[in-house]
Amino acid sequence: MYAARKILVAQGGGPTAVINQSLVGVVLEARRHRGIDLVYGARHGVRGIINEDFVDLTQETSHNLELVAGTPASALGSTRDKPDLAYCQQIFEVLRAHGIGYFFYIGGNDSSDTVRIVAEEARQAGYPLRCIHIPKTIDNDLVGNDHTPGFPSAARFVAQAFAGANLDNAALPGVYVGVVMGRHAGFLTAASALGKKFDEDGPHLIYLPERVFEIDRFLADVKAVHERHGRCVIAVSEGIHDASGQPIAARLAKDLEHDAHGNVQLSGTGALADLLCEEIKTRLKIKRVRGDTFGYLQRSFVGCVSDVDQREAREVGEKAVQYAMWGDRDGSVAIRRNGYYSVDYELLPLEAVAGKTRVMEDHFISESGTDVTDAFRLYLRPLLGSGMPDAFRLRPNPVAKVLKP
Repeated sequence: MYAARKILVAQGGGPTAVINQSLVGVVLEARRHRGIDLVYGARHGVRGIINEDFVDLTQETSHNLELVAGTPASALGSTRDKPDLAYCQQIFEVLRAHGIGYFFYIGGNDSSDTVRIVAEEARQAGYPLRCIHIPKTIDNDLVGNDHTPGFPSAARFVAQAFAGANLDNAALPGVYVGVVMGRHAGFLTAASALGKKFDEDGPHLIYLPERVFEIDRFLADVKAVHERHGRCVIAVSEGIHDASGQPIAARLAKDLEHDAHGNVQLSGTGALADLLCEEIKTRLKIKRVRGDTFGYLQRSFVGCVSDVDQREAREVGEKAVQYAMWGDRDGSVAIRRNGYYSVDYELLPLEAVAGKTRVMEDHFISESGTDVTDAFRLYLRPLLGSGMPDAFRLRPNPVAKVLKP
């Protein structure tokens, strides 16, 4: 048991629909342990730590915490800062100055690496600091996890959005392109397949960053589906790339922004959807072509949250505190699946998770590379939660023509 009786918790990276469940899980579980006096929250992630921008979560009522838990997006605020060694050394100095004994960081790959570096700094300094990473990302790309909190709710949104887009496209046939988040991992784009009910429903084609994208083959696929069904619904990951690894958005567009890490800005822009739609119109001569970029909508959409995701996001926060109080090591909380459907939790070494990226396994992707397998559908369906809406259609009972038999 560490002598320091203060906890600091922060949220990093992209918000999700359930990240506040993990935050509240930490706070409420900490209150059950007599060894804890204060629980602080850092505003806007690690930037809030180096700026000493803290709030005292010990003073929050349990009722308000529960209301915040059910609210999407990061209640403490987040950051896209990617700390290097010098940045993490500043983090550690602030933690030591405030007498923090337990550091919890809710986030994805970069956040886990930050926790790893801070933990190492504390060990080298001989300072008693327990560091726990709490998983979160809609991309579902944390290694060692069956799935990651935030992904199921975002996947539920994507599945429902494509179910609606398919109905719209069936009523007014044409080609529809929906671009979904995912730079390296295609899990979220693949979730569009769960919007299908009938064999001829869309998405008819799914393009993932795990497979090389060829524009000529893409156009041939679209043409074949359009000729077969008289329409085509397409799900595309923002991270699709050519054989050299260059993003298709960068290849087709002349001017694209770059983010703070030098990556081509893929989210928050409709460039890829517009470019693909223009290729279809120009080269296939199909008149009705429409495109959407889901952008930030899929991350924190109110009213489209998986109850399974809510429960597990709360539990990873609770387990983080339990591991910190009763364990003797730092680590990253991981979700492991048992049977159909239940989960257990495990504390993985930070080195096993930090800075690594999981991508969709081959057995989840169809041989054609433009669809998912039944194994993926079975994997995802329980994560979407209860009360998934359904769609129905009229049965074809044609009446014989009189004037034009």
